[in-house]
Amino acid sequence: MSKQEEFKQRTKAFGLRVVKLVQSLGDDRIGRVLGNQLLRSGTSVGANYRAACRARSAAEFRAKLGICEEECDESMYWIELLVDSELIRAELVEPLLAEANELLSMIVASINTSRNK
Repeated sequence: MSKQEEFKQRTKAFGLRVVKLVQSLGDDRIGRVLGNQLLRSGTSVGANYRAACRARSAAEFRAKLGICEEECDESMYWIELLVDSELIRAELVEPLLAEANELLSMIVASINTSRNK
């Protein structure tokens, strides 16, 4: 399996984990608002990576990866806010935050590699 296919699977798995986290949140107003924000950004990482894989130029590839970078970082923000607002315990989302951080590092590295070619 190519690295590209592995990363597609990994970003999709991240999105699915976000979906399950959002499903576990309470149905109060704050949980719905923060959950919707996280759901949008967390599932967008994989969707935009797939779009980057179909880019027609190096510039378009970097632009799509830039969106992945923003959405991944935003997902981390929403997860941190859920923890800080005590809607979810930190230890429950530490693995998800660690994965988001790894994905973000890999996305940034890909952008930098593409720029240096």
